[in-house]
Amino acid sequence: MLKKVKNNLKNDQLNPIMLKFLLKPFFLFLTLLYCAAPIKAQTKAADESTKTLRVGVAGSEPFVFENTNTGISVEIWDKIAEKKAWSYEYVPFKNVEDVLLALNKGNVDLVVGPISITAKRLETMRFSQPFYNSSISIISRIDNLSLWEKFKPLFSLKLLIAVGIFLIILAIVGSLFWLAERKKSPEQFPHKPLQGIGTGMWLAIVTMSTTGYGDKAPITVMGRIIAGTWMVVTIVFATSMIAGIASTLTLSSIGSTTISTVEQLSGKKAATISGSPSEAFLTKAKAKVIGVGNLAEAIEKLENKDVEAVVFDRPQLLYYLKNNENENLYISKAEYYKQGYGFAFPGNSQLILDVNRTLLELSENQETEKIIHTYIQKDE
Repeated sequence: MLKKVKNNLKNDQLNPIMLKFLLKPFFLFLTLLYCAAPIKAQTKAADESTKTLRVGVAGSEPFVFENTNTGISVEIWDKIAEKKAWSYEYVPFKNVEDVLLALNKGNVDLVVGPISITAKRLETMRFSQPFYNSSISIISRIDNLSLWEKFKPLFSLKLLIAVGIFLIILAIVGSLFWLAERKKSPEQFPHKPLQGIGTGMWLAIVTMSTTGYGDKAPITVMGRIIAGTWMVVTIVFATSMIAGIASTLTLSSIGSTTISTVEQLSGKKAATISGSPSEAFLTKAKAKVIGVGNLAEAIEKLENKDVEAVVFDRPQLLYYLKNNENENLYISKAEYYKQGYGFAFPGNSQLILDVNRTLLELSENQETEKIIHTYIQKDE
């Protein structure tokens, strides 16, 4: 038999029966290898879930309460672990930056807290599906404006440019009056350019304001055409300019130092928690970023007028204002940078699938919503 196989191999000929006989062990090996992969993964997942998990905890209220193992994130994790019968122990950290560093070093098995799911973080770790959708908002003071702050808009660059353009227009109109009237009415419009153009500008201002002193008046046809045209133009121009100045003064007199949009942050000092996505948000808004360790420290800087705004995640800001009544603080209606909160895992963790499945179950049963609304009201 062996000799026959050798002869067939030598002649590059194998009958179907012989080929099947030779390939059968090879296919059997591939089948065993394929089946062993998921078994190995399942075994690894089982080993990971049966050990006592080291759960890193960090974040701000109402998602994590320091030294109490309570909060939205913690209670949701407790529900998941209870349903999966997992054993775990909490490892507290001062801030999110530190706990994520510990996760990457392998010092904890997962991270629980208000961990924003960002593209940059996905480069080094994995996340569960979001259990809460958040956004960034702005808190500022409600202070009455000082006398200088009320009149400051009148000295803005835009207004100064507008006044400059207006003076140029007056000079052009004054020059036209002088050119039209200087020969026929030299007593009103002297031949000297400086005096003649000045007189023309005076006539343009009197005409525009409808004061009508009568001390100067064009006597030539061209002069009257210029005066008539100027009157028609200034009916709209003067009205709009006066209305703009009046509205600026009115708004300034009743204004306050509140910041309601991201555009108002440009060039202003704004505090946020170091390492949070709000830092990148403020940098993009061209604000002067002041990093702090926690939200209470940021609010303290705002109240002491060290910064002009605090920018951070909206639910934490709402919770702080709810539990620390302060009539001098205002939270903007605008929301920016929508982001989800999830639990963070190492890249090779086998727990993510079970956590996601349980999160879906909690959501479908309204359990997640009940936990969230214990701390944050529905209308917020």
